[in-house]
Amino acid sequence: MIYHVLFNPYAGNGTCEEEAKQLHMDGGDLVFHDMTKLGSYASFFGGISPDDGVILTGGDGTINRFINETEGLDIQNDILYYAVGTGNDFLTDLGKKVGQPPFSIKKYLCDLPTVTVKGRNYRFLNGVGYGIDGYCCEVGDKLKKKSGKPVNYAAIAIKGLLFHFKPANATLIVDGKEHHFKKVWLAPTMHGRFYGGGMMIAPQQDRRNAERTVTVSLLYGSGKLKTLIVFPSIFKGEHIKHTEMCQTLTGHDITVKFDRPTALQIDGETVLVVTEYSVSSKVPIHV
Repeated sequence: MIYHVLFNPYAGNGTCEEEAKQLHMDGGDLVFHDMTKLGSYASFFGGISPDDGVILTGGDGTINRFINETEGLDIQNDILYYAVGTGNDFLTDLGKKVGQPPFSIKKYLCDLPTVTVKGRNYRFLNGVGYGIDGYCCEVGDKLKKKSGKPVNYAAIAIKGLLFHFKPANATLIVDGKEHHFKKVWLAPTMHGRFYGGGMMIAPQQDRRNAERTVTVSLLYGSGKLKTLIVFPSIFKGEHIKHTEMCQTLTGHDITVKFDRPTALQIDGETVLVVTEYSVSSKVPIHV
């Protein structure tokens, strides 16, 4: 059997190609492709056998780009995943660890929710972050351009909470019902439980739930010190115990509006100067 290994050379702090070329599949021949030089996915899949396997090698951002660049294609091949990312929230959500052999993820790429932001539609795998999480991605992107060193997003978040990021007032419309919140620090909409490199922001969300709902998990109404004290509990999903400043809402159609522009991230990919986004997750799941 032939396996086509698609690698993102920028993933894993630039180690992805090296990691990918150490792969071995029992009874299979591997052909390697740089995703940044692949061209059209329609041409790629049209040029290989439907019986060939395809292995995505990279992180959450790599999968995000794949699902958006292949939208509308009827892919017959099985899609496997080998994690070489830095955050690996999708992997964590599935209870798997970096270094495990490639496994099929095709069922997880079907019927994904979509987010509309600044007039464009995107499918997403894990979640849409809005607030200080988007701010962290914005600052992280700038640091990456200056240095090849790994970015410490936790440190960015702490400095942002204390000095640089100002919370916004927000209006949420969840399946037609309007909600208002003041001093919003976080307002992500999640398809999975994890984002930001291991933060369990939506511990009750199930990406395969039969109702196809997504979850908005808000952190709001608190001052800098209280927010800073509670913030680390997000890594274990224990922030939701602080009901005086945390609230979760679930639904199929969700719009989040801020009263000032801030950065937004979609599976770790940053969109700057955003005042609102809308998520839809109405497509029925395949079982």
